[in-house]
This record gives sequence, C-alpha cells and structure tokens, in this order.
Amino acid sequence: MIEALEAIVADPAGAVVGLDFDGTLAPIVPDPESARIHPAGPEALARLGGLVGSLVVITGRPAATAVEYGSLAGVPGLVVLGHYGLERWEGGELSSPPPHPGLITVRAELPTLVAGIAGVGIEDKGRAVAVHTRRTASPQAAFDALAGPVAELAAETGLAVEPGKFVLELRPPGTDKGVALGDFLRERSARSVLFAGDDLGDLAAFEAVRTCGLPGVTVFSGSAELSVEADIVVDGPAGVVELLGSISDAIAARRL
Repeated sequence: MIEALEAIVADPAGAVVGLDFDGTLAPIVPDPESARIHPAGPEALARLGGLVGSLVVITGRPAATAVEYGSLAGVPGLVVLGHYGLERWEGGELSSPPPHPGLITVRAELPTLVAGIAGVGIEDKGRAVAVHTRRTASPQAAFDALAGPVAELAAETGLAVEPGKFVLELRPPGTDKGVALGDFLRERSARSVLFAGDDLGDLAAFEAVRTCGLPGVTVFSGSAELSVEADIVVDGPAGVVELLGSISDAIAARRL
C-alpha cells in the first residue's frame, strides 16, 4: 500500500478525501446537463463519509448542481465546494459571494464569438460560463480556434480562463481547486489527504496535495483524452468508486 494511503487508513479521523465531480464521480457525456454520478457512487461516498474525518467535492459546477446530479444530499458530513471554491454547500445550506460583473458582458458577446463553428455549446453556470466543443465536427480544432478569442474576452472582462477537455470556462480569478483544497485542509486540521480528479483544472489540487506537507495521495481518473502523472491511476469513475470502496474496506478491517 502507498505510504500516504496507509496513513489515511491508520488515522481516518484526520483524513480529508477530496474529489472532482465530472469525469471523476460522473462519466463525461456530450451534454453537461445529462451528467450523473456513477450508479455506485452515492453508496460508496456515504460509506466512506462515515469513516473519514472529512469528505469534500471540489468542482467547477455550481455546488447545488453537483449535489443534485450526484444525489449527494444524503452523504454524511459532505462539503461541496462549487465554482472552484467560490460556493460552499454543507448540511443543505448554500453560501456564495455575488456574481462577477464581467459575466454580463460575456453572456452578451459569447454567442456571436462562437457563431461560426457549428455544434459549439455555451453552458451558463451562474457564476461562470463555459464553452464546449465536444459536440462539434472536430472538437480539438474548434477548441484551438476559440482559445485565443475566449482568452481576449476574459481579459477584457476581468475573468480567468480555465481550460479543460474540449471546454474553455470563463470564471472569476483568484481561486482554483488547489487554493480551495489547501484552505479546506487548514480548516479541518487535516493529517492526511487524498484528491481524485481527471482534468486540467484538477492539476492545481494535485499540486496542493504534493506541497501541503501532509501524507498525500493523488488519484487520476483516467481516460483516452488526457494523461496525467499521479500516485494512482484508475479507469474512470468506475475505478474511482472501486478505490473508495477499497479504502472503506481497509478502514473497517482495522476496526475489527
């Protein structure tokens, strides 16, 4: 067993287990509104949530959307940090700052900016707006063609661009999944940490795991679209759920 994973199993009360949502707990689908958690996910999370100190989902989605699409409301002690940490859902309560004013301009100008490429989707997340190229005839070519104009629009409106797998998200600057995870680790006085993710936006959280000074494990939810160095690589959301179950089994076995 990886040494840091052993630390989680040996002292679960001090462990923080963090997870991305799309591509990690929920399979990637062409329509983001159709994404739902892996069928075994809620049960695996509920079991693990009752065994470790803290369980947190950190996602670019609105926190309430992740709770709904993940059937997460019943997971004990779960915290969901939405919009890369700008929103927080905990115990059924949602807290968040006002939306960034630059989003008004983005909503007005994006449809014209992407109009020349058939199949591009615009997803309004409330506190961020995402441009998806997955459903175009050539997703990578469309992504490359839009990257520059989207970056220019972000600069004009004071927003940041978060690239992902065939997606460009315009969001408020100043936070990312690494900042959100680091703040949460300090809040919970964590003694060990695991974070699982699948996309470019999760790399900041992986770096936070590596530099936080705690025993830490990075888990990459693998796909054919991206290769990332991590301590553990699993086969998509099914592999993540299986790993969570294995961790729960190992913790439970220590208690016998």
